[in-house]
Amino acid sequence: MMKNVPLSSLIKSFDVFFLDQFGTLHDGVAPYPGAAEALQRIRAAGKQVVILSNSGKSAEANARRFVKIGFPKDSFDQFVTSGEVAVDLLMRGALNLPLSPRTRCFTISRDGDTFLADRLGLEAVETADHADLIVISGSQAHRISLDTYREMLRPAAEAGVPAICTNPDIMMLTPQGLAPAAGSIAKIYEALGGTVSWVGKPHRAMYEYAYRICGAPPKDRIVAIGDSMEHDIFGAQRFGISSVLIHLGVSSGIARKELETVAEKAGLGMPAILERFS
Repeated sequence: MMKNVPLSSLIKSFDVFFLDQFGTLHDGVAPYPGAAEALQRIRAAGKQVVILSNSGKSAEANARRFVKIGFPKDSFDQFVTSGEVAVDLLMRGALNLPLSPRTRCFTISRDGDTFLADRLGLEAVETADHADLIVISGSQAHRISLDTYREMLRPAAEAGVPAICTNPDIMMLTPQGLAPAAGSIAKIYEALGGTVSWVGKPHRAMYEYAYRICGAPPKDRIVAIGDSMEHDIFGAQRFGISSVLIHLGVSSGIARKELETVAEKAGLGMPAILERFS
């Protein structure tokens, strides 16, 4: 059975907090009640706060937005996004993907964001059938159907164009409720026969990057907190650090018994649960 754990006990037990943002600390518009104050309590106790976000955008852009919606600048130490991790991996040659100033890149994102292509100096193209690389960093599935995405990507998949998904989330919170996220679009690309390199939670490179920038402390002094069993909890446990599921965001509408069943079937062990971040 999942046991409730208060934030105060986590502050006493751990030195580094790997925290998800969307669905854990805020709803995309404003902080959850008490979340901003809770972050400051953690920092006041001398602990490190590293925000881990499955966002294809830059860490800087995410940090600015985080502050804009109501979190003080001094309430976190570092921001790590899957977009930044993908750039790091590609620049180090850790992913076998075509890269040159002549690489033509087609990006699926929200808000027209082309962070990865811009940072790496790739040539942006408007359609997938002219691309050498597909970047799937965001989703507008709340207004664009998955069938539309499927037909948009089909020519590239059939031509064997590789893709990179810099936001592995399967579902996302929107003002209209849950909607398919970038990870769902990447799965469609795989179903069409395309190959996808996945970067972000729950994949190890995300945690290795965060671990490196926070000074590589003993892993038993790190705890990850997030609202997704599939991403936050599985990723943390696979990396060898403690994890706590918060009963907000994508898990908010799921009964605890069902969450326990999901954890058991996935062989995750039974994570502790935090009802709210405060």
